[in-house]
Amino acid sequence: MRHIASFPIDHVDNFKAGLLQWGQQFREVSWLDSNGYRDAYSSFDALLAVEAASTLSQGPQGAFNALKSFHQQANDWLFGYLSYDLKNDVESLGSKNFDGLEFPGLYFFRPRRIIRIRGKVAEFLYLHSDSGNILKDFNAINRLANKLVPNNTEPSGGLKIQLRIYKDEYFAKVRALQEHIRRGDIYEVNYCQEFFSGEAEIHPLKTFSNLNKRSLAPFSAYFKTGHLYLLSASPERFLKKSGSRIISQPMKGTARRSGKPKEDLELIKNLEEDPKERAENIMIVDLVRNDLSKHAIRGSVHVEELCKVYSFRQVHQMISTITAEVETDTSAVDILRDAFPMGSMTGAPKVSAMKLIEGFEANKRGLYSGALGYFDPQGGFDFNVVIRSILYNQERKYVSFCVGSAITAGSVVAAEYQECLLKAKAMREVLENG
Repeated sequence: MRHIASFPIDHVDNFKAGLLQWGQQFREVSWLDSNGYRDAYSSFDALLAVEAASTLSQGPQGAFNALKSFHQQANDWLFGYLSYDLKNDVESLGSKNFDGLEFPGLYFFRPRRIIRIRGKVAEFLYLHSDSGNILKDFNAINRLANKLVPNNTEPSGGLKIQLRIYKDEYFAKVRALQEHIRRGDIYEVNYCQEFFSGEAEIHPLKTFSNLNKRSLAPFSAYFKTGHLYLLSASPERFLKKSGSRIISQPMKGTARRSGKPKEDLELIKNLEEDPKERAENIMIVDLVRNDLSKHAIRGSVHVEELCKVYSFRQVHQMISTITAEVETDTSAVDILRDAFPMGSMTGAPKVSAMKLIEGFEANKRGLYSGALGYFDPQGGFDFNVVIRSILYNQERKYVSFCVGSAITAGSVVAAEYQECLLKAKAMREVLENG
């Protein structure tokens, strides 16, 4: 189905910069970059998919059935996203809050051209009808790579960022959510708030490059379809399937970084031992174990790593890894549907938490806290969690990013608010200052 050609590359960072610049000529672009981060489940260093041979754009209702049909018919690579509002397709829920972005509930495309970087090799995976362009494209990318200086990004800021809700309202809503927790309606809920600009004109690629430079996140992504853009510095994997194994890595628990090594180690130790942060993480681990068990072979669900602290450019994060085995003929789309939305961005119990989220949050989440990634032709997939991400509707001149934290009975409201500001820092700086 695809013609594959490989080329050695000498300067990987330069080639990546040229590759992403080259991709801007196409209407559909999906760029996934690990930023040099590797773990036991890594598949590549970077991956670009461009130019749709076919597309699926769908509202929430019936979305997963439509995706399942599209996936089966394509039997090929697919790239795209699942918005948070697909919860309404999974459960009897609704989304009536304000939406300034107006992204489709779901969007996937089958690309004509895929370029994958592994080590110092660039692999071109083109539809046979486009294979005659491979050498020409490789040369064009190299010409751009030789002109560009990697990580030397231009200013992209200048916006005035507004808050959808202000501090006093945030405090009142968190306290009201804690009353629901004390009554036993839920154990934990991820409560989020929006930062936005309604008269925004940004250069999406420059903005992404500046955000990525600040964060160097392992699930970084740049996604474009027409006038809609996702610029993501996500540190979190939602769900991956490789062969018969599925892997989820929920993230719960955050601490700031320090420029002083001794203080930074102390911050890690404090996060590792914080009973509130560990309780948050463990509650979501239990929820994920239940989600994965819906398709897992009996007895195969395992917690591979519990409450492990990893350090990223902006923050320390507590991450757990849960794995399971599934039968080889299990539908990839069914696995995703029955784990969606991810527990780390909802709460426990999941449906009760989502009902409260809809009532307490001031904006529709849309793609934020959804998932972006790909399906491969072997039946596998890999999706991140859309957090630490800027969303942009170029036509409406609306730019938005959301941040949140897990609210439990033990949450200190002021500390939760500060955690939100910490998570917002890189995105706000990029949009305001460049």
